[in-house]
Amino acid sequence: MYQFFVEPGQINVPGRSVVILGRDVNHIKNVLRMKIGEELNVSNGQDGREYRCAVAAFEEDRVLCELRFVKEDNVELPSRIYLFQALPKADKMELIIQKAVELGVYRVIPVEAKRCVVKLDERKTASRLARWQGIAEAAAKQSKRAIVPEIEPVLPFAQAVERASRMPVRLIPYELAEGMGRTRELFEALKPGEDIAVFIGPEGGFETSEIELAMEKGIEPITLGRRILRTETAGMTVLSWLVYRLEGVCVPEEV
Repeated sequence: MYQFFVEPGQINVPGRSVVILGRDVNHIKNVLRMKIGEELNVSNGQDGREYRCAVAAFEEDRVLCELRFVKEDNVELPSRIYLFQALPKADKMELIIQKAVELGVYRVIPVEAKRCVVKLDERKTASRLARWQGIAEAAAKQSKRAIVPEIEPVLPFAQAVERASRMPVRLIPYELAEGMGRTRELFEALKPGEDIAVFIGPEGGFETSEIELAMEKGIEPITLGRRILRTETAGMTVLSWLVYRLEGVCVPEEV
């Protein structure tokens, strides 16, 4: 079933109606070619509820829907995960954002680390952020998220570390971190409701001085195993482990 996001004011629960505006109107009418009576899901991206609707009428600039029932959220993770992703080369960021949203990330914060090859000026940053946000929205629709995760403005590494230091759980994969036992301990200690910061380095990894700064701020180095992972793989690995743990089980043992 198709998923769409609307503003809270477009949902009228007492009146049992929903109005869909903007570019989704053309998508519903001319791309999906939906008919009167066909059902769709709507979320306002804030209250975690799913609003099940049926198309009631088409107007030039809007789709009118009948609200059939409201379903409480059961798709969002019990903790908010903030992915602090160092800027990667080429279009890897698009893939990272897409998969991170599918896995349940709450926010993605692009980070400028010392070994980042990509340097964005003000003009490029604005256009990239708009594109990345569009990718996040599309991924949220596809995976039927209750919210659209925000892609925040790029932060220098030091500022990113300072922000993450205020979160209860702070993790940074590092190739010289101690064995999987410590990583397992940290994951098994997770509690629902805790904000979780995850730092992922660029292609060349974080510099030693950056790891030292992170550790000074209470960010815990963890290992992802005996192999060196690409930046686009490392984040997905950590997020997958977090989903595995937060939804009821623990990180598997290293073999």
